[in-house]
Amino acid sequence: MDNAQQNEADHDYESLPDHASAGTHMLAGGAAGMLEHTVMFPFDVIKTRLQTSNQYSGMINCAQSMLRHEGPSSFFNGIRAVLLGAGPAHALYFSAYEQGKVAFNAHDHHISGNVGAAVCATVAHDSFMNPIEVIKQRMQVHNSPYRSVVDCVMRVAQREGVGAFYRSFSTSLIMNIPFHSAYIVLYDNTQRLVNPSGEYSPSAHFVAGAFAGGLAAAVTTPLDVCKTYLNTNEQCRGAKVAGDAVSSNFLTGAVIAARNLYRRDGWIGFTRGWAARMMFTAPAGAISWSVYEAFKHFIQHDVEEPPTHHEAAAPVPRQASTAQATSA
Repeated sequence: MDNAQQNEADHDYESLPDHASAGTHMLAGGAAGMLEHTVMFPFDVIKTRLQTSNQYSGMINCAQSMLRHEGPSSFFNGIRAVLLGAGPAHALYFSAYEQGKVAFNAHDHHISGNVGAAVCATVAHDSFMNPIEVIKQRMQVHNSPYRSVVDCVMRVAQREGVGAFYRSFSTSLIMNIPFHSAYIVLYDNTQRLVNPSGEYSPSAHFVAGAFAGGLAAAVTTPLDVCKTYLNTNEQCRGAKVAGDAVSSNFLTGAVIAARNLYRRDGWIGFTRGWAARMMFTAPAGAISWSVYEAFKHFIQHDVEEPPTHHEAAAPVPRQASTAQATSA
């Protein structure tokens, strides 16, 4: 009986009520995504700089150089694109994640169920976010020629075609599906370890989100470097890779990106920006899951709140009327 009650409590906590709309999940996810990306954006800029340029010796050197030569505002280059896209993209992510958990029975904490939910969430998120990532990273690089989000969109579309906004889409999926699968599996298991009671615990969500995000980010950094290389391909015009100009042809996939990165930098090139990526993803994961779980908790509490005194008393007059009719 105790086990059944515990399982019921776990299910009640992990999922919103059945009648909670997709909009509820999207509202919680959108809020989490906006806060996550806004707070941690400077680390994302540093990561992109390290992955696209050899002029920095490390994360601290990059930050110092940016501050000295470009000013504090350089840490927020491209943030307008993220503000436009992060909310809707994360709304889709968490909504698809919740639906995926139901479809793949992830509430039983099976790895396969969590992976299935992660795949659903990743495809939904990346389908919307990929063009935003391209715009953001084009504006983040050193000496970016773009003055604004609109300027970037217009010039990229004119010079490279609309397809440029999805050039890295397959690579993003190749990277993000393993990343988010590991991320969600690690989050679920870490949360169960630090919070075995299954009750709402902000500290448990924070710790689990940070650990899962940081470890998953470290493991998938090589694929993230390839994705950044594809997204910023216009910035590579005129560069030399093992004596061959890469300006004449755009990269078309992860394999070509990986080959050119290896020729240019060797194996070390696939680890560029790993520390900055962990510094971004670990706190971002903590923020995102904490905010999302808080929204879920308070929304669920509001939806399942016991009826008010007037609502509870509503049936009484009907009973009284029946009694009067009987006596008559």
